[in-house]
Amino acid sequence: MVRNTGYDEWLDAVADGEGYALTCPNGHASLPPRHVCPDCGVTDLSETALPSAGTVETFTVVHVGTPAFADETPYVTAIADFGSVRLTGVVRGVDPETEADDEQQTNPEPIAIGDPVEAGVERRSNGDRTLVFDPVEE
Repeated sequence: MVRNTGYDEWLDAVADGEGYALTCPNGHASLPPRHVCPDCGVTDLSETALPSAGTVETFTVVHVGTPAFADETPYVTAIADFGSVRLTGVVRGVDPETEADDEQQTNPEPIAIGDPVEAGVERRSNGDRTLVFDPVEE
């Protein structure tokens, strides 16, 4: 298995509950692997801990996945705000077939904008790892 230096270490940290962003002295944050701030070009980057939970900013139900995810469709993917950075991941523990009733709005979506999620890492059947979100019960 080929390791993706920087990204794999970041996934290891997320899996251990120690996810982080890279922050430059000017306050810009980004995700590894990075050696240079993508906003200002500064090379002095330090690790800043991510909060334990983020909030869903948007999501979609994927019905036609990439070949790597084709056997998992449908599934929910989301972008979640984790303070200084946004993460994209597959949402676990929700029913992707749940859809809102447009007229009544009585049926919930699989997940809602603003819902809290925790980031984790899941090993897939092909050996690759992917970032996943688990909804946080409030």
